[in-house]
Amino acid sequence: MSRWRPPRPKSSPYITSEGYQVLEVELKQLWERRKIVTAAVTAAAAEGDRSENAEYIYRKKELRGIDGRIHFLQKRLPSLTIVSEKPTNREQVFFGAKVTLEKIEGEEVSYRIVGPDEFDSTKGYISMDSPLAKVLLKKKLDDEVVMRNEVQETRYLIVGIEYL
Repeated sequence: MSRWRPPRPKSSPYITSEGYQVLEVELKQLWERRKIVTAAVTAAAAEGDRSENAEYIYRKKELRGIDGRIHFLQKRLPSLTIVSEKPTNREQVFFGAKVTLEKIEGEEVSYRIVGPDEFDSTKGYISMDSPLAKVLLKKKLDDEVVMRNEVQETRYLIVGIEYL
């Protein structure tokens, strides 16, 4: 018996136009990859006993993963709202903003607020559903924001707001 988990809260349906294009390309590549994997499953199935055929088992598992991601993208893409217009008030933090923050120690960090489907910590993209983005939204230049969690409290000063 598996452990019951409550359903995840719905993520925001917003995405940048660049993020939407990335997801469309991923979906197209998945369909191409699926053709290759399906052919490999067929070839492995032709070898005989499937219960002890490692290639067949591996390829079926890979195919399930690909099908799951395709299913997710096919449901998610139509429900997304592409935000391509920059806000009229560029002195305030909104969706799509690249925000430069300064910690009390003087260290600067930059984050871009994007949709939950395109966040990438290596690029400095944070989801608009993240705690930091929720604190930053609608703040202005030179505002101080406080991030609190169970362990610590971090203070930031907004030193730059840029829309790409």
